[in-house]
Amino acid sequence: MTIKIIRTKADYEAALKRLNEIFDEPEESKLGDEAEILGLLIDDYERKHYPIDPPDPVEAIRIRMEEMQLKQRDLVEIFGGKNRVSEVLSRKRKLTLEMIRKLNSFLHISPGILIREYSLSDQQ
Repeated sequence: MTIKIIRTKADYEAALKRLNEIFDEPEESKLGDEAEILGLLIDDYERKHYPIDPPDPVEAIRIRMEEMQLKQRDLVEIFGGKNRVSEVLSRKRKLTLEMIRKLNSFLHISPGILIREYSLSDQQ
């Protein structure tokens, strides 16, 4: 097992190729250990070279609603009415601090994501 830090795109592609070759090896084997280490190195390289921005607050709410199989009517109490749910999800109204607190508690979305800036629909 020869493992090295991934520094270049060529290193990255070689690591992906090798991981693909040994991916299904048993966890408690030398090749399984190699696959796990390669996975960590690949993840580190991707985080540095291909960062993915977190979703804006509205997109995060929509994603969590889909994951939890929720409809807009399921958020009425959080937003304070059907119209408010619609306005927020269509980007016509910003989230309030109270909404953020309730969304964090109910949907378990990080406040750090919910307080991010985002554009209203008429400003896009």
